[in-house]
Amino acid sequence: MNDFSELEAELKKLRPRPVASELAARIEQGLSEAAGRGIATAGVLPKRRSFRPNWIALGLGLAAAATFLLLARVNVDKPSSKSAGLALITPAPVAPVARVDDSFVPSALTQVVYDTKDEGLHFTQGADQPVRRLRSRKRETMHWNNPQTGASLSVSYPAEEVTLLPVSGQ
Repeated sequence: MNDFSELEAELKKLRPRPVASELAARIEQGLSEAAGRGIATAGVLPKRRSFRPNWIALGLGLAAAATFLLLARVNVDKPSSKSAGLALITPAPVAPVARVDDSFVPSALTQVVYDTKDEGLHFTQGADQPVRRLRSRKRETMHWNNPQTGASLSVSYPAEEVTLLPVSGQ
């Protein structure tokens, strides 16, 4: 079945049927009617429909937006009744409070390394052997606590550390 020569010979014998005269007459009649009505039939694209905004939808959208802005503005301008009363009240005298020791004690240190890069071998002047340079980027967080008040304080900051490791050739 690998030899398709018989199939090719049969396909070469096939010819399309001739066009019926009735079909040609109908096509001519349709083209003449289209030309009489001013419809482009070949090579010319029909006119593109221009943009026409929907004025009703646009008007309703603008009215809804204006209503929303008016309602939002009314709520902003309304003063609260509590704030007026607070201005008239004088504060009560404060009793002296005993002095509390405000010393913070370091409680924890956290180091998170998020990038370590090997920068290769480096030869320094005056050294008899090369060193490998490692650069580490990390975030350090220090925590302090006040044992008397229970207050705590945390400070985080980025840090970078460069480590030189001696390399031996043996």
